[in-house]
Amino acid sequence: RTYFTSMSAGVTYAERAEAGCEDEQQIVDLFKAAFTRLEGPEEGAHIAAFVWRLLSDTPAADLRVFTARDADGALVGAVAFSRMRYAEDSRSVFILSPMAVAPAVQRRGIGTELIAHALDALRSCSCSCPVEVVITYGDPAFYGRVGFLPIAEETARPPLPLSRPEGWLGLSLTGAGALDPLRGASTCVEALRDPSLW
Repeated sequence: RTYFTSMSAGVTYAERAEAGCEDEQQIVDLFKAAFTRLEGPEEGAHIAAFVWRLLSDTPAADLRVFTARDADGALVGAVAFSRMRYAEDSRSVFILSPMAVAPAVQRRGIGTELIAHALDALRSCSCSCPVEVVITYGDPAFYGRVGFLPIAEETARPPLPLSRPEGWLGLSLTGAGALDPLRGASTCVEALRDPSLW
């Protein structure tokens, strides 16, 4: 399913149709290359293994993956959103983790556009299960470009202890303004239950 196409940059943004499709290895390889360049080969291998587990072990209803492909169809970006549950809150919550852009095309706005298009799709009324809240854990300056704001751990309890609480960010997809606190303890999908990711 293609939700949006960026004609100016020649990049197509689409949601990955279903789990287990043939592009799975391409996505894993993309994350390995991007994180190897940023943080070295050990971290690249670690993130690649995490992405493999996320794609292969997460139930389809709990995972949304969006990709960016160039005019030749080559994969140049990917972002994953997986379900989080808050024990006393009925809202549909997903966490954005991870995301990557191919090293050769970084710093061209592809990552920002990919996330923006994915968020539009997630909040869309045409979606079978619209997402109401998205959380992420990363660079506030980067994710702030698409509307994420810093949140206190009291506002949305993380499922594991945070090594960098300043990177805990949230976004309501149902309206402007601050995120109303999510009630209760949280759980995430199995692949994210790795303390080294937090």
